[in-house]
Amino acid sequence: MSAHTNNVQVIRQNGIPAFAVIPYDDYLAMLPESIEPDSVPREVAEKAILEDMPLIKAWRLYLGMTQKAVAKKAGITQAALSQMERAENTNRTATLEKLAMALKVSVTQVQD
Repeated sequence: MSAHTNNVQVIRQNGIPAFAVIPYDDYLAMLPESIEPDSVPREVAEKAILEDMPLIKAWRLYLGMTQKAVAKKAGITQAALSQMERAENTNRTATLEKLAMALKVSVTQVQD
């Protein structure tokens, strides 16, 4: 995943680089080839449907990541992620956005 772009906009907060904004086409080029934007691989869909598993958990297992690793990347606790992976849980949009970024998928791909 080593796409390069010359069209980077750096957003600073208090003079320190905080965000890098790139063109959407460059972003798409950075995605793993196996993941199309807003699609869900068959393995993820099967886990979600056949095993009645929330999409967050299905994606995490598909990507071979632990709860601890995903939680750390998303800036939440492992316990919070564990609760989110329960089917009866309703998740906040802001937290779903963090998890989507940690899993390198779109928010629509993790919304049940």
